[in-house]
Amino acid sequence: LAVVEGMVVGLITGFVGVGGGFLIVPSLVMLRGLLMHHAIGTSLLIISLKSFVGFHGYRHVLQAESLQVDWIAVGLITALGAIGAFAGMRLGSRIDGARLQRGFAVLLVVLSLAIIYQEVSPLLEVVR
Repeated sequence: LAVVEGMVVGLITGFVGVGGGFLIVPSLVMLRGLLMHHAIGTSLLIISLKSFVGFHGYRHVLQAESLQVDWIAVGLITALGAIGAFAGMRLGSRIDGARLQRGFAVLLVVLSLAIIYQEVSPLLEVVR
């Protein structure tokens, strides 16, 4: 089951180009039975490893286009992301796991609706 789970999450995240935490966390909680706090930490490790593999896989695109990585932007985003991760960790440790799980579910629904609106609104403009 873990192999199938990993393949499905990998295929979806690779196809749509997202980190996958929104899929990894629920699958770890529902299918693996991890507590929410453990699932979050586990997903962060998984995402880090997947990101490294993904970057390595796309290096040829940069080389083919004679592009360079903007290491200043990478460093800035990484530093700010790390600060946010530490802040989130402190905040998350104060929130009950069940409440954190419900909040995550609400966040997923809101983000899904926003993405649907963003994708459908140009189609509505064409119809008008």
